[in-house]
Amino acid sequence: MIWNATVPFGAWAVLSGLLFTMGAAGFLVRRDPIVMFMCIELMLNAGNLLFVAAARYLGVVDGQVYVFFVMTVAAAEVAVGLAIIVAIFRRKTTIDVDEMSEMRG
Repeated sequence: MIWNATVPFGAWAVLSGLLFTMGAAGFLVRRDPIVMFMCIELMLNAGNLLFVAAARYLGVVDGQVYVFFVMTVAAAEVAVGLAIIVAIFRRKTTIDVDEMSEMRG
């Protein structure tokens, strides 16, 4: 049996809002930079989900184009962010955000 029911746009918007809220809460609560980066990625993907759902609902392709650019920026952000975290870990042997309140050369 093939079931071709569409999910209403409001459900996608609620799911996107919940994912964004979980990412924001995780970013504010956790102090590990790797987890903070994952929470930022979760927030970006929540925005991507809403872009795609809105594009599907409106019948345009603009949402997918925006998602492509957001994913490109997110990949660059992760590459640079992880390089910074590795450099800090090599220098201080810790990656605790509370201990990195000062950035001195």
